[in-house]
Amino acid sequence: MITIDDIRAAATRLEGRIRRTPTWHVPQTTYGGSPPFDLYLKLEYLQLTGSFKPRGAFNRVLSAGAPLHGLVTSSGGNHGIAVAAVGRTLGLPVAIPLPATVAPEKLAAMRELGAEAEVVGPTFLVSNARAKEIAAERDYLYIHPFAEPAGIAGQGTVGLEILDQLPDVDIVVVAVGGGGLLGGVAAAIKEQRPGVTIVGVEPLGADALSRSLEAGRLVTLSKIDTRAATLAPPMTEQINLDLAQRYVNRMVRVTDEQMVQAARWLWQRFFIGAELGGAASTAALLSGLVPVVPGQKVVSIVCGGGTAGMAPTG
Repeated sequence: MITIDDIRAAATRLEGRIRRTPTWHVPQTTYGGSPPFDLYLKLEYLQLTGSFKPRGAFNRVLSAGAPLHGLVTSSGGNHGIAVAAVGRTLGLPVAIPLPATVAPEKLAAMRELGAEAEVVGPTFLVSNARAKEIAAERDYLYIHPFAEPAGIAGQGTVGLEILDQLPDVDIVVVAVGGGGLLGGVAAAIKEQRPGVTIVGVEPLGADALSRSLEAGRLVTLSKIDTRAATLAPPMTEQINLDLAQRYVNRMVRVTDEQMVQAARWLWQRFFIGAELGGAASTAALLSGLVPVVPGQKVVSIVCGGGTAGMAPTG
């Protein structure tokens, strides 16, 4: 388990390394009248590298202590890009073995940041095993995409900022891949304001945390069926399950189409360029999957930027 002190220490460690992103109030006129609740968007897509991930990656590296010879991780998405950026900033070599599912633009971004990024197998299970081998072979620091305490504490700084920017928030809605962002944000907020409702959102076809919570144990998915690649690991880990069991009030699942519609809504109304995973929490709210009492203040974390869903309808 991480503590609020861990998250506060991460915030201090990250000063000058990351951006403090805004929590923006959606104008009421957007709904064509009075909205059923006050919606705020935590614009974490404006973070370095376009997602929340540098928070955890920087905190993991800066808290490692011993002199480092390099960094290694396995992630076909925003975590890999964040680790590449951290390595470049700190002058450390970075290796990123990848699954075949990596999007070409994500692979290109890692390489542009100087990382040694190569596809090594069909799935994350294969590429992550290779990352651990490289860590042993080269004496590199291995950085898990979502299941290390220091990484989760770094992601939890998003929650500290939300409470600072909107102290009377009622509900916070968080997209879930492996669960690192959800666990960190939930711990940061619940340890200070236990009455805030925390809602996690997974794609219908990549719902490992929801299934694990329902089963009371870790569940590995036999297949992934979603276009939201940044929210699609086949499993979570025990620390993420423990944090969700302790702090999260509700999990909901959204379809790819609901995420596409939410991404289009964000782009067409506000020119907010969210990838599908970044639009997942807003999709849950727009689809009515999160119970909200009129007048409540609700924060949706737009956790990653991209181009999916920006095309006009029709």
